[in-house]
Amino acid sequence: MARRQHVTIVTTASLPWMTGTAVNPLFRAAYLAKTGDWEVTLVVPWLSKADQMLVYPNKMKFGAPGEQEAYVRRWLEERIGALPRFNINFYPGKFSTEKRSILPVGDITETVSDAKADIAVLEEPEHLTWYHHGRRWKTKFRKVIGVVHTNYLEYVKRERNGYIHAFLLKHINSWVTDIYCHKVIRLSGATQDVPRSVICNVHGVNPKFIEIGKLKQRQISQREQSFFKGAYYIGKMVWSKGYTELLQLFHKHQKELSGLKMELYGSGEDADEVKASAEKLNLDVRVYPGRDHADSIFHDYKVFINPSTTDVVCTTTAEALAMGKIVICANHPSNEFFKRFPNCHMYNTEKEFVKLTMKALAEEPITLSEELRHELSWEAATERFVRVADIAPAMPIKQNPSSSQHFMYINPDELKKNMEDASAFFHNTISGIEAARWVFGAIPNSLQPDEQQCKELGWRPQGQ
Repeated sequence: MARRQHVTIVTTASLPWMTGTAVNPLFRAAYLAKTGDWEVTLVVPWLSKADQMLVYPNKMKFGAPGEQEAYVRRWLEERIGALPRFNINFYPGKFSTEKRSILPVGDITETVSDAKADIAVLEEPEHLTWYHHGRRWKTKFRKVIGVVHTNYLEYVKRERNGYIHAFLLKHINSWVTDIYCHKVIRLSGATQDVPRSVICNVHGVNPKFIEIGKLKQRQISQREQSFFKGAYYIGKMVWSKGYTELLQLFHKHQKELSGLKMELYGSGEDADEVKASAEKLNLDVRVYPGRDHADSIFHDYKVFINPSTTDVVCTTTAEALAMGKIVICANHPSNEFFKRFPNCHMYNTEKEFVKLTMKALAEEPITLSEELRHELSWEAATERFVRVADIAPAMPIKQNPSSSQHFMYINPDELKKNMEDASAFFHNTISGIEAARWVFGAIPNSLQPDEQQCKELGWRPQGQ
């Protein structure tokens, strides 16, 4: 029997940070392992205690990677039941307060042995390779798949001199994904187009949301009242996550929306400003701290309003649809996947937003079919991922065909490969120069993990 292929999933965040790049790769690892067709390893960042205090909620801290791994596995088990077998490895990372994200330290490829270097899945490939210095991903792994999670250009455009920065970032993202990935999966058309990319939503929802939706369906079939609360929105409370658009719509159309009761749930650096703006409206808009979307407090809301256009594919929109709710959202590439769902109503204009919102509050949701419910699941997301990533359970090793061409023949593929190799060599060279890294926004002294990080990870310090 041929040995099973090994899939290494590398991501840029880990629980208990409740962000998409921590949660979705964890589910992907679990559901790929669940099929039994691959050996799976999830590789996540390890932060020093000082950075853990900045990133993890409720001042949660871990003294060793084993403690954090146990927390991650417990969290997952509570949501999917018995855990499939997969490994969790850690790489050293540092938190960038400027970018509000974790950046790798050193060469992440070293966390996986050459014997297991079959398929690599880079969750946020541009983020993982901006400052990568070390072994080339395409050299170590036989196949490298990137999954683009974040609409970085949209965020950067909102900053000072944003359009100039976005122009530069666009070309850097294309460059690094081209030299480090064989194929890139974009979750929606809201992401940047990069070389060798396809669009496919390869994410699903936590199984808990599907169970909530089934419970609501049973209540409706038994003629019980299932949705007796009005409208709500949940999301990290920063202006760029849809709160700007939402409060502007409310402010402009207070008269038409009179009688609307809306509750906002979220925590974040702009929470005080959002609350102050909501209090100025002549509408019943209340602001509460963030909660888990699966919390029972959300089960009875009928309408989920999400005007955000910075998401790539909004997880909370998928969760709301899985729970059987009506969703009001913008007609935007990030929402393309949801157009097939009858409870998802999209607006093109402010007038349509008002009309659809008031209509949704007056009607009942349509029962979700089993087929559409399956489309929201991680089982379906995994099927889509395997198909578009083109990772057969037993992938044959490609052999170089013998050449019978004339002596002076120049193979276009070989020429392209040579140019790509030269480009990768150039990137590796400049990413190894501390001054150049600093100019492009890397965290200082992040070429190699420091002594403390090595000690916490059980690694031998560099040079010893």
